[in-house]
Amino acid sequence: MLLLLSICLIAQPSTCREDQIEMSYEGSNPFICLRHSQSALATWQAAHPDWHVERWRCAARGSLPKNL
Repeated sequence: MLLLLSICLIAQPSTCREDQIEMSYEGSNPFICLRHSQSALATWQAAHPDWHVERWRCAARGSLPKNL
């Protein structure tokens, strides 16, 4: 599973981009992704203090949506 992020710079909120986090398990159960997403988001946010996560969602590998 992938955790798809829409992120914006804190200093320039109009500067946004998309990023993704690969979850450490296989499978396509969105409930498992949701359960593990909070810790993955907290870890990502700690490593990227200049960015703010605006939106996020889980997606199966190989089926990336066009829009977050």
